[in-house]
Amino acid sequence: MIEAEWWDYDDAGELADAVAGDVGFIIESALDARGQALIALPGGKTPVPIYEKLAKAKIDWKRVTIIPTDDRLVPMTDPLSNAAMIAKAFLPKGARVLPITTDKAADHRMAGKAADARLQELHWPPDLVWLGVGGDGHTASIFAGPDLDEALNGPKARRAVGVLPDPMPAEAPVARVTLTKAAIISARTLMLVVTGAEKRTLLERAIKDGASSTLPIGRVLADADQAIDIHWSE
Repeated sequence: MIEAEWWDYDDAGELADAVAGDVGFIIESALDARGQALIALPGGKTPVPIYEKLAKAKIDWKRVTIIPTDDRLVPMTDPLSNAAMIAKAFLPKGARVLPITTDKAADHRMAGKAADARLQELHWPPDLVWLGVGGDGHTASIFAGPDLDEALNGPKARRAVGVLPDPMPAEAPVARVTLTKAAIISARTLMLVVTGAEKRTLLERAIKDGASSTLPIGRVLADADQAIDIHWSE
């Protein structure tokens, strides 16, 4: 049974204020407890205004490491790069933003192995993994396709894997690297931020179906031991 608590907001501004406040509190708590913080943040459009608010928080950003939950196999200069989008918000504050992709890898599987090796060097588990949900039910870059089973059911020690979505998303038809299910649910705190009635309906169904869900988000959350905070607005 997936334990989820929904937090509903009247509009995107209220959502942004609340999520930025919660993430700031998680970071500060980690800094107080362990002297450093590791968080995994998503790409996409929804987080951008939240990142802008969060970056204004009076946090000792030099002790914070940020990784993308997933990224596209494109150069950092490409508009599709999640790491570049995150770095734009937090590098000026002094945070360490660690890309998980390299455009030098021969293929997406090699890129996944390189990302996993890089993540193995970090203090683990993450203090926060923040997920989004796509209209097709994917989360991070855990898509339907030939690499879905490896992302969901690979070795628990594996933190990242390369994926080739099938079908390719029209807005970004490229291979990806993503955190595995095991890496995601190892987080001390697991958070989802979603907008729109359709995604709420999709997510409610995925949570209800749990391990039997046909959607990647349902399969990921089914094995989470911690309670999950879901922030939603229309």
